[in-house]
Formats: sequence, structure tokens, C-alpha cells
Amino acid sequence: MRETCIRTATADDLGGARAVMLDAVYRDFGTGYVPHWHADIIDPGRFYLTPPRHTLLVAVDERDGRVAATAALDARGPAHPPNPRPLAERYPSGETAQLRRVYVHPEYRRRGLARQLVGELMEFATADGGYRSVYLHTDPASPGAEALWRSLGTLVCDEREEEPGSGQGVLHFEIPMP
Repeated sequence: MRETCIRTATADDLGGARAVMLDAVYRDFGTGYVPHWHADIIDPGRFYLTPPRHTLLVAVDERDGRVAATAALDARGPAHPPNPRPLAERYPSGETAQLRRVYVHPEYRRRGLARQLVGELMEFATADGGYRSVYLHTDPASPGAEALWRSLGTLVCDEREEEPGSGQGVLHFEIPMP
């Protein structure tokens, strides 16, 4: 088993983080890069390293320095559209810590990295002091994602049931603040 170190990303980690993120959108989601949805993947430094209430974490293989997993948090609530209006109202920007880009390279899955990364993001959100809730959305087709998020939070909207025909089929969760 490979040993990994979880840390706040630096500018030197951005290329490896971008590779993990792009790999996920192509392999796991089948969408490929969509500029409207994935601008933060192309420029993660601007979205996650520069704003003080945002962060990007990486899990790095200690043997070769390879980025094995990513997880980000920002203060942008879910936008409507494409998300349902009640979610945008319930989770306003500035008050909501949104978890994003929690991706683990397939070679490193099933080792608890995503859960560890989320734990670190929750500590970051709590230390900020300005967030009143933690929100995320996920594609249920992403390997292991639905089970992970159900074990950590509460499903607040299943678009497959509540928004039939929306074309998204996204699951929306709230993770309790510690």
C-alpha cells in the first residue's frame, strides 16, 4: 500500500491536481471538460488558493510526489440554474461551504483518502467561523461517491426523483458541521 500525505495544495501541486480532476471528469463522468462547469479545474489556483475562505487539499504519494487525490472547498453556494432553486435559496453563497472536486485516482481508491480529505475540509470550514452549512452535489455514477456521501451527510435532494426530466440526475447533500 502506498503512503500518502494530505496537505494544502501549493502552486507546485496544481498540475498534478488538475490531472486528477480532468481524469475524473473524462473517465468517471464521461462529460469531459466543460468550460462552464469546470473552469476551476483549469485554474485551481485562482479558485482555491487565492481566496482566503477557499482551499484545495491534495493527497500526495510520499514515494514519488504524485497527486493521488484532491478535495476543495469554497464559499460559493449552488447556482440556479442548473441546480434546483430551493437549494440555491437554502445554501446561499458566503454562508455555505461547498465541497468540490473530491476525486481519488483509481489506483488509490478504497483506502479512506476521500473520507480523510473531507475531514480536513470540515475542520477548515469550522475554523473559518463564517459558514453555517456544508453542501455538495455529486453524480451518482461516480464510483463510490453516493455511498461515501450517504455515510457522511444527509441527502437533501435526489434529482432523479425530485426533478425528473431535469437531465442532471444529481444528488445534493448537506454534511453536518462539527
